[in-house]
Amino acid sequence: MDLVRTERFAASYKRLARREQRQVDTRLRYLAENLRHPSLRARKWGDSGLWYARVNSDIRIFFEALDDHYLLLDVGHHDVERWR
Repeated sequence: MDLVRTERFAASYKRLARREQRQVDTRLRYLAENLRHPSLRARKWGDSGLWYARVNSDIRIFFEALDDHYLLLDVGHHDVERWR
C-alpha cells in the first residue's frame, strides 16, 4: 500500500529525534506491507475514520486508510488530546 505524507506529518516527523525518526521509518515500512503487523498495534480511532499505529510506547502515527493508499496525517509523542 502506498503512503502519502501530509505537510503536517512531514513537519512533525522533522521535530522528532533522529533515533525516533528511524523507528518511525521502520514502522512505516511495516504499515506499507501489512496493516496488521503485530508491532504496529494499529487501531481505529473511535468512529472518526482515523487510525493510529504504535511506533514505541510513546510515539503514534495517525493516518487515514483510503482505497489505494494510507494518508499519513501526523506523528508524535502520545498526546491523544490533539485528536479529540
